[in-house]
Amino acid sequence: MMKKSYILFALIVLFACERKNEVEGPSLDELYGPFTVLEGFGASTQSVDFPNDESMFFTTRFSKTVDWEIKIFGQTSSGVKTISGKSKVIDNSNGVWNGSTTILPMFKVEDCMAVLSVPDELFSDTLFLSVTATKINEGYLLSDFEEGLNPGWGRFAQSGENMSFYTVESDSAAQAFIYYDMGGAVPWDWLIGYLDMPASAYGVDHYPLSSNPADVFFNALLGKPPAIYNEIVLWQFWEDDNEDGIFQSTSEDMYSVELKGLEDGWHTFTQRYDELEALVNGVPSTPAGNGIREPNKLINIRLMLLADPTSGYSQTFVDYIIFTEDKPLEP
Repeated sequence: MMKKSYILFALIVLFACERKNEVEGPSLDELYGPFTVLEGFGASTQSVDFPNDESMFFTTRFSKTVDWEIKIFGQTSSGVKTISGKSKVIDNSNGVWNGSTTILPMFKVEDCMAVLSVPDELFSDTLFLSVTATKINEGYLLSDFEEGLNPGWGRFAQSGENMSFYTVESDSAAQAFIYYDMGGAVPWDWLIGYLDMPASAYGVDHYPLSSNPADVFFNALLGKPPAIYNEIVLWQFWEDDNEDGIFQSTSEDMYSVELKGLEDGWHTFTQRYDELEALVNGVPSTPAGNGIREPNKLINIRLMLLADPTSGYSQTFVDYIIFTEDKPLEP
């Protein structure tokens, strides 16, 4: 009986030692061994139709786990998408591109260059692909300016100097090929000009949005040329609290967001509706109406460009204005 107990004890110790000696995580050779490319840089397709295919992915395989990065460059748009990770394999689990952009402009129908780099190993490789149809963003699109201004919009520009309130066609547009240019110098007034975007321009009484302001995101692509430092971009959201089809500024809610100090180039602006404030001269104030943010009662959006009248010329660009629900725009 005693002998059997010794044997049982020895077996337990043996199995315990074996478990302690099991290797957990990557081996030292995998982390610090020589780097080689076991499978060259590739892609699931060389020609991608994003609306139909939805996405594509890159592939490669290394001899060990490394930090890697893929940058996709639009040859016409100059848009850039960055995908990065730490692994020894790149495939459809970590190398997917859905057509979105990291650095604007958005990708167009164009040829692209994809560059894979492993900085710690001084390795890089390149492949080329083409976008035959661009990513479609879900949401309520107000305008991408490709057909000019909506004829139901209202436009006002002061009779100042070098006024530029018009559409511009260029490969450098934030989306597709046309954007809206607002600019001018108005020595007697802060207001340079504005655009009104009433719901009636879309054949509806109120914008068809969720009644939950936390679900609604307002998005636009904004740009600023270098050497402009005095721009004030003011978005106003007019609500028809009593739903009579008319906005009364003294008795109904108007919420706003004021933007200053925009970075040069194109950037995505996103505002969740429930975070809008009532502003007077840029200072938060009490709403004039019921004080409830109700995107489903939105009747008009006004985009204003302002600047200190003593500061000279100012200019801002806008493109691709869209409402999204549940999440911000991923351009």
